[in-house]
Amino acid sequence: MSAAKPRVLILGGNFAGLGSAQEIRKYAGDSVDITVIDRKPYLLYVPNIPAEVFENRNPQLTMTMDILEPLHDIGARFIQGEVTALDVDAKRVDYVPSERPGAAPTSTTYDYLVVALGNRLAFDKIEGFAQFGHTVTDNTYGEALRQYLMHDYKGGPIAIGSARFPQGDGAKGLEPYPGGSIPAAEAACEGPPVETMLACATWLGQNGKGGPDKITVFTPAALIAEDAGEKVVGQLLDIASGMGFHYMNKTQDIKRLTQEGVEFANGQSVEAELKIIFPDWTPHAFLKGLPISDSEGFIITDLLMRNPKYPTVFAAGDCAAVTVPKLGAIGHQQAEIVGKQIAKDMKRLTAEQADGKLEPVVYCIGDIGNNQAFYIRSNSWFGGDTQVLKLGHIPYLLKMQYKNLFFRSKGKMPPWGLDAARIMAEKMAA
Repeated sequence: MSAAKPRVLILGGNFAGLGSAQEIRKYAGDSVDITVIDRKPYLLYVPNIPAEVFENRNPQLTMTMDILEPLHDIGARFIQGEVTALDVDAKRVDYVPSERPGAAPTSTTYDYLVVALGNRLAFDKIEGFAQFGHTVTDNTYGEALRQYLMHDYKGGPIAIGSARFPQGDGAKGLEPYPGGSIPAAEAACEGPPVETMLACATWLGQNGKGGPDKITVFTPAALIAEDAGEKVVGQLLDIASGMGFHYMNKTQDIKRLTQEGVEFANGQSVEAELKIIFPDWTPHAFLKGLPISDSEGFIITDLLMRNPKYPTVFAAGDCAAVTVPKLGAIGHQQAEIVGKQIAKDMKRLTAEQADGKLEPVVYCIGDIGNNQAFYIRSNSWFGGDTQVLKLGHIPYLLKMQYKNLFFRSKGKMPPWGLDAARIMAEKMAA
């Protein structure tokens, strides 16, 4: 009688979770059984929600992708459930099935664990957000903003920006590039605020509501979108200033939202009829205090995405301490590493084939309206030597077609995808 295959349990089914399942199957083949647990049976395609909103399309109709079929295609099992507890010593995960209310709590065990749960978006920590705030971080909020713009916006000032992000200490001492580090971030991810301010300004002009001078963008950091690199951010700020945008930095945090505007922890405030907010990203409560978690609850890994104390535990995506900024492109890089590492343990790859460490690269394509977009490729924040910024129609086409290809391929992006995007954005748009 043949021995049972090692059981790989993946917590989370969005970009990093689905990607990890596909990469494990790609590299480890049939040597493992794969199960994915998620509270929902679909992937939320967050990057294109702002474009849908400002182009007056309901994101609820276009920004989700079923994950049951992609998982079935690779022979993976899916459990729809809300994870409630993790015991890494017993190798047990507790969850509550979430398809219908009232399900009985249950548990499952694993041989290998991949934590890819993302984070909580802590809007509930922002006083006044429920009454006065808007955002584009999911389809429900995005559609609420679209309806507000269509029916309720009176043409007043607009504030767009981020709450403070307490990062945690789980990535200290890591060196992704020679002499580099995983820096401490003041905001979780600021590509979206930059994209939103530019797209919003285009919307204002197209709808006869004014222009960029109505918009203030703010950040708790010394420099907005600092992960893109000082050169790139300097170029973006020069462009934004020339267009008439207002800019506030070092706000420290959002103190509260009111009907009149936004109050900041540093004592400043800004008047705003419309407040578009990007919150703190916090780990799920059950991850805090675990022996695999850092001071905030993010999962500690090395640059091969393994936990040093529990080598059969991996993390990928936003819940990993090493993922800064909280960016899908970095989650994709990590998913491939996880797949190769588990394949190495299964003797399907050699150490030479599998042990390429994480070298994070910020890939960011942001819609700015009017069929235009910006493209950023940068690793300088981590100690690399690359900072690229391009603007124009080709980056917009890349953003839209990437989403279409992602959906058509059921999340399996071709290995040449990033190289092709780089050539198109950096050479053809030069």
